[in-house]
Amino acid sequence: MFENTIRDIFRVNLGVRKHERVLVFNDRVTAKEEVTEADDERRAALRSLAILAADTGNIFCKSVLHHEYKATGSHGAEPPLKLWELAFGTKTIENLQNERLLRPIMKKIASDSVIQKAEQIIKQYKGHAVDCVIALSNFSTSHTRFRDFLTRVCGCRYASMPLFDTFMLEGAMNVDWRALAKTTKNLARIIDKAEYIHIKTPNGTSLSLSKKDRKALPDTGILTRRGAFGNLPAGEVYTAPVEGTATGKMVLEWAPTRQLLSPITLMVKNGLVVAMAGDDVYVSYLRQKLSERVENANIAELGIGTNNAAKRPDNILESEKILGTIHIALGDNSSFGGKVKTPFHQDFVFFKPTVTVIYSDGSKKQILKNGKMLF
Repeated sequence: MFENTIRDIFRVNLGVRKHERVLVFNDRVTAKEEVTEADDERRAALRSLAILAADTGNIFCKSVLHHEYKATGSHGAEPPLKLWELAFGTKTIENLQNERLLRPIMKKIASDSVIQKAEQIIKQYKGHAVDCVIALSNFSTSHTRFRDFLTRVCGCRYASMPLFDTFMLEGAMNVDWRALAKTTKNLARIIDKAEYIHIKTPNGTSLSLSKKDRKALPDTGILTRRGAFGNLPAGEVYTAPVEGTATGKMVLEWAPTRQLLSPITLMVKNGLVVAMAGDDVYVSYLRQKLSERVENANIAELGIGTNNAAKRPDNILESEKILGTIHIALGDNSSFGGKVKTPFHQDFVFFKPTVTVIYSDGSKKQILKNGKMLF
């Protein structure tokens, strides 16, 4: 079963061709991290899965590169230099360094002009870049310039699989991909027409935000088009809310990989988390991250899950895909239509939401009621 699902990543999800080059990478636990025994075992299994995926890929394509690096410690942080070299080619990276462009990009302090200059160089040497990426790092590279340059500029196809657990191979990855794509695209069309969105959940969460002129993007798991990007497991529609518009309250009951001992309440005003309260130790982590940069408090993403094979609530990669859930992220949204750049992006899942979209003429449409799809 595992082997078939891994093969499907190459042949179904990415549609890898014989002449192509694929990069598979994972990260390893560092001394700075505090991890439970169970999470340490999961990450060891993740490393084994990356090695197995790299070996499997040789059946389907010209060459597979595998790389392991020290974990960055944060979702959305740029990966290390060596991975950039493997992904883009040494000539590309040498030119970026000679122009002193790479360092500010990797620190997420680059101006628009720096990014534009970097894009010109990357475009010039895009033939040196890999064709596909299977990102099995524990910490997500989805919301990075590394990923954005690869997909948008080089046309690389990119499967992002942060926090992956092997149980997903028989669960959320064991899905009818074509049917999932149809459902997800239908929902994206509905969300895309809206200007405002209001969310309520039974636990007290209530949030209003604007998505005016922002695209609603489908994550279908079918990544065969040039420049395609998405999660595996897949199954969500997501958008970057307009900065400064989100207002209300978020009541967290789940951290990324566990249920909280007691809820944490985040107060949101003008698009930022302005206060939080709660007794769970996860509060300390959130306070630390939000104190590092004001951008980390940004309401970065709203997503709606569409995968009917996703069930487990204790891993955000799968739980945010559960059909009828929503997730809201803090931090960076610069790689999918937003304006906030920061080395932090963290999603939180909410169950049984009621979601109402509001159109430009003032009309309203309820698309979820207590977690049930109404379209």
